[in-house]
Amino acid sequence: MAFALSSMLVTSSAFANHQAIPDKHAADHDDVSPALAWQGAPEGTQGFAVVCHDPDAPLVKEGTYGFVHWVLYNLPGDISSLEENTALGTVGANDFGNQGYGGPMPPEGHGTHHYYFWVLALDHQTALPEGLTLDELLREVEPNLLGMNRLIGTYQRH
Repeated sequence: MAFALSSMLVTSSAFANHQAIPDKHAADHDDVSPALAWQGAPEGTQGFAVVCHDPDAPLVKEGTYGFVHWVLYNLPGDISSLEENTALGTVGANDFGNQGYGGPMPPEGHGTHHYYFWVLALDHQTALPEGLTLDELLREVEPNLLGMNRLIGTYQRH
């Protein structure tokens, strides 16, 4: 299946869709990942992956755009949420140059950015190695994608 939105609903107890992400989840504050929950995963889902991407970041590199804040995968198919600052799954590389979650931190004076928290439902449980980039993860999971959807949060430095 190609990448397309499914009917899966993604929510967070920290912020509503298209609303402000609390400071505690920002890179220049506590930098902890927000709690996420999802419902309506496609039938046959055996695993999940989660990605956070800021398409508003003024960066283009190697044919991609924006800024990757979180790549998390090898999540079991029997879960439907992640706690704040989760330790579940395997962490991939973010664009801060390290692994795991890196919260919002748009450039000073750059206005409000949008952060897309994607949940990808997969037809098998993955066992991918730690440290994959977003591009590497998407190449691995695309053939096994059953559905995906996102929660969009906003953040502005102050």
